[in-house]
Amino acid sequence: MVRLTTVVLAGIFAAGAAFAADPVEGVWKTSPDDNGHYGQIEVKPCGAAFCGTLVRAFDQTGAEVESPNIGKQIIWDMVAEGDGFYDGGMIWSPDRDKTYKSKMTLTGDGLAVEGCVLFVCRDGGAWARVK
Repeated sequence: MVRLTTVVLAGIFAAGAAFAADPVEGVWKTSPDDNGHYGQIEVKPCGAAFCGTLVRAFDQTGAEVESPNIGKQIIWDMVAEGDGFYDGGMIWSPDRDKTYKSKMTLTGDGLAVEGCVLFVCRDGGAWARVK
């Protein structure tokens, strides 16, 4: 009986942790870059912030391609500010090899991304949730 209770309680705590996940967590399809290529970024907690890693890459035709950037961190230090707003982080753009001070805004299954380097700002487009 004690073992059954322990298993049930462990299941309840695990389910509670799953429900507590931040809505930005998951896999996101980026907007196409200047060459029409795009990727899938897995966003998950890293300490008190969120980070994202490139997990898949695609060419302009939508065919999956090998990329030396697979496994590289694209997003780091992004802090949830509330109401779907994330700020204070950085996003690396592989096509330009530039790192932008960035912010993200989550609305449903869309993630608006933008960032700046010095006084040059770039709209990172609307990313779509994959899962």
